[in-house]
Formats: sequence, C-alpha cells, structure tokens
Amino acid sequence: MVLRIELRETNPAVYRVILVPSRITLPKLHVTILRAMGWDGGHLHEFIINDTHYGEIDPEFPFPDMKSQSRVRLDKALGVTHSFDYIYDYGDVWWHNVEVIEFADFRGPLDSPWCLDGKRACPPEDVGGIPGYLDFIDVMADSKHPEHQQMMEWYGRPYNPEAFDLEEVNQRLMEIRL
Repeated sequence: MVLRIELRETNPAVYRVILVPSRITLPKLHVTILRAMGWDGGHLHEFIINDTHYGEIDPEFPFPDMKSQSRVRLDKALGVTHSFDYIYDYGDVWWHNVEVIEFADFRGPLDSPWCLDGKRACPPEDVGGIPGYLDFIDVMADSKHPEHQQMMEWYGRPYNPEAFDLEEVNQRLMEIRL
C-alpha cells in the first residue's frame, strides 16, 4: 500500500510518500509516520479512520471515544475508505492527511517501510504547532533577528525548511521491523 502523508497547513507542503504492507498495525504505522517525518516520538497521537478514533489508551488522560490501536490493522480499519487523519502531539497538534494513493499488489518480502518521495523538512518537536513553526522559520532565516541566537541554541543547528534527504529517511525506516 502506498500512502501520502501530508502535514496540514504547510505551504509549500511538507509530505512523505511511503510503502507499507496493507496489514500494518496502527502502532507500527504510528512509528513509521514519526520516522518518515523526522520526529522522535514521546507525544500522544491518534488516528481517525471512518469516524473512529484509535490511539494508545492512557488511564491518566482518558478519551471516552478512543479505541485501542494495539491490534488494529490498517486494511481492516480502512475498509473502503482511501483517506484518514493522523494527529501527533496534542500540545503542538500536528494534523496530517493520509491518503492511500495505491493499493499495490506487493508480493515480495517487505522487511521495513520504505519512503518513495517527500518534500521539505519536518518542523522540530515542541516548536509550538503551525504558528510556532512559521515563526521558527522566520527567526532561523534572519541572523539579525533578536531571537535568532536563542533559537539556534534551542534547536542546536541551522535549519533549512527545504531540506529533505530520502536516503536518511529510509535509514530511519529500516530500523522498523515489520
């Protein structure tokens, strides 16, 4: 199955196109999306597929409509639907549109997910959602901005919003065993 994962409200778009088996479980898909986008994890997430909310059940943060994702396979959750939503980090609230662009009849062994294409760098974790990300881009691009040095220290290196390294993404994805 070929999925196009696009981070909402980014212009130009930040997206990845990945190949996964249709039988992938939602927990594995969550890790795949994180690695493909360039995030490390550590925040809550959810999938919204056919009006059903799937995620990790956390007794400290109960969501009454949330169903456990633990044994849910993507193909079973999708049914005839070709798109769904994925939310990562309820603080920054990164909404993603995920679209099935091909139901590939893949018969060979697929040891790990694979990234086929993508554009632009992923926003840093904990940058403050889309508004914070837009500010971050402006500050990082202007060495004379009063917050530039502080932002450089926080992020730890220069930031190029246009950067996308397919080989690097696939190296991260190869760490996932299917």
